[in-house]
Amino acid sequence: MKKKQLIDKEGASLIRALIIISIIGLLAMITNKASAQVRFNVQGDLVSSYVWRGMYQTGASIQPTLSFSVENLSLTAWGSTDFDGYRNGNIPSANKELDLTLAYTFPKLGLTVSVADMWWAGQGAGKYFDFNNKTTAHHFEASLAYVLPVEKFPLSIAWYTMFAGMDKNEKGDKNNYSSYVELNYPFSVKSVDLNVTCGIVPYKAPQYYTNGFAVTNVALKGSYAIKITDSFSLPIFSQVIWNPRMEDAHIVFGITLKP
Repeated sequence: MKKKQLIDKEGASLIRALIIISIIGLLAMITNKASAQVRFNVQGDLVSSYVWRGMYQTGASIQPTLSFSVENLSLTAWGSTDFDGYRNGNIPSANKELDLTLAYTFPKLGLTVSVADMWWAGQGAGKYFDFNNKTTAHHFEASLAYVLPVEKFPLSIAWYTMFAGMDKNEKGDKNNYSSYVELNYPFSVKSVDLNVTCGIVPYKAPQYYTNGFAVTNVALKGSYAIKITDSFSLPIFSQVIWNPRMEDAHIVFGITLKP
């Protein structure tokens, strides 16, 4: 029986590896066929702390991004890793996150629809390929974002709902469908780009430590590019964040590195 279980496990691992290789191959084919339309983005943010939707996650972190898009379709890999490694011997308690997002934008409508797979089990947790809805550590989330068609008032609103994965009730048999709504308004003052954010949780969601409607994220972010040479600038940003629901506040400084 143990031998059969081992074979099954090895077979499953092989299938998963083949799926990943197939996806990479498909992306390569798309890139070759539409190289003129494909756009890649490679960058990394170094932040003083990682705060997600108004909630503190961990201290200083590096947050890389790798994405590609073909016309209105995009696939993005985003992650966050702190500098702690294993905090307590071999206990996987240090922060490590990997999010994969597939999105499609309808430019004429100002709409973007996306599906994300968010995994933040921690360094050394393993079992990344466990996608069983009852045991997985992944959070699967769908979102719909809309930007007002007003050039002088580019307010955007986005609704996010976790529809599967680890977002379960106390018994672990039903999804909580935790949701989060965020409004963003970008503007500029002289050479500084600013953005005001207001994030709310519309109903009870243990994922955000709320028992009902609550404001969980109020933030002001300022970005500025320091000119190093005629061909290279270093973007920096600072963000002040308040979480009224948790009576907490944060300030984050970051540096963005990109070609």
